[in-house]
Amino acid sequence: MEVVQVLPKDNYNVFVYFVDGKIKEYNVSHLVGKGVFSKLNDLDFYINNCTVLNGTLAWTLDGKYDKYNCIDIDPYTIYEKGIEVEDPLAHIA
Repeated sequence: MEVVQVLPKDNYNVFVYFVDGKIKEYNVSHLVGKGVFSKLNDLDFYINNCTVLNGTLAWTLDGKYDKYNCIDIDPYTIYEKGIEVEDPLAHIA
């Protein structure tokens, strides 16, 4: 399962777009402040560094989008535990 796009929201929800066309809304608040995810405490970091790396939802740690210098979440976890939603960008003209 491969992620192709992400859209972070202020409430620690992320819209995650998968290669099969499904869109899942996944809340990462349960990870914030724990271990490597402690960096997500900074809301600016969470929003501005949210990206796709390694085929999944990730946060670049150095701003260089290095697939080895990031924190990420297993795409299967997001696919299974995320809530399937309509495209939040579909209504934007």
